[in-house]
Amino acid sequence: MKKVTIVLLNWNGKHWLEKFLPSVLQSTYTSYQVLLVDNGSTDDSVAFVKKRFPQVKLLILDDNYGFTGGNNRAMDSVDTPYFVLLNTDVEVTPNWLEPLVARMDADETIASIQPKLLMFDQKDTFEYAGGAGGFVDQFYYPFCRGRIFESVEKDIGQYDDSPEIFWASGACCMVRKKVVDEIGLFEESFFAHMEEIDFCWRAKNHGYKVVYEPKSVVYHVGAGTLKKSNPRKTYLNAHNHLAMMYKNLPYRHLFIKVFMRLLLDGVWAAKALLERDFATIKMIIKAHWTFFSEVPFWRKRRRETYKSHKPEQLTNGYYHKSIIWQHFIRGKKKFSDL
Repeated sequence: MKKVTIVLLNWNGKHWLEKFLPSVLQSTYTSYQVLLVDNGSTDDSVAFVKKRFPQVKLLILDDNYGFTGGNNRAMDSVDTPYFVLLNTDVEVTPNWLEPLVARMDADETIASIQPKLLMFDQKDTFEYAGGAGGFVDQFYYPFCRGRIFESVEKDIGQYDDSPEIFWASGACCMVRKKVVDEIGLFEESFFAHMEEIDFCWRAKNHGYKVVYEPKSVVYHVGAGTLKKSNPRKTYLNAHNHLAMMYKNLPYRHLFIKVFMRLLLDGVWAAKALLERDFATIKMIIKAHWTFFSEVPFWRKRRRETYKSHKPEQLTNGYYHKSIIWQHFIRGKKKFSDL
């Protein structure tokens, strides 16, 4: 039996498969298989893979179930101890798998590992989606070593240690299948965005670790499906962030943290108003309205998620100050400045 399944979620991504699938199949590690999960594509990407790469296993879905639903449906087809969630717009290096497998083998408490994530078109620069591992601030805004908001750093070896982090990027991360069997993978109603942070948060609350491995390097194009300014992305980020906090925070911190997040979203909306970005304002209001209408659902999901483990105040990967204040008011642009 193979040890690793590389899960590629595809939606009308033939151009990415043509460009990057060959690098995946040239990996030097041998005990792996590739599973392409097609999310109801309407292009000829499935036919292309069948013809060009017959060694790739296929799971063809009847609709677009999003990043969450597509990957969740793939889990029944994963029969290996570890699997990798890999975006189709990622180029891997030949020996990227060996360090990830070695870390997993060495510590059974690791739920997920993220490699070093660099830009595809600027290979000496950290990439927005994950950089050198994900952190959250006191209000659970996500940021990365190597990337704080729009400020990204050159990779000069400053983050070549291997710490425990708060979250691993869904663009590329290795996950222990046993943990998914225990706590589930993604919150399917999220569709996309924040789902990997929610998964890592749940895993950590159940006693597992999330770590970063710099010896494994991949290159990510980024924003291959939804651009950063897309209104749908604004809605998903604002809504899913609130839902994620409601699900995973200790009760003693829940209401104040959610309240502060709502206030900061108000600042976000005010900035959008000054820029006459009415689409963003509309999506923030819609996200809040939807979240509050769903509170009974999220209360139920919280009870289902934490039947035997209560949420705790986590410290690894947690920054105890506001990253917004530090970055925009105090001018701290690098992780090393915090």
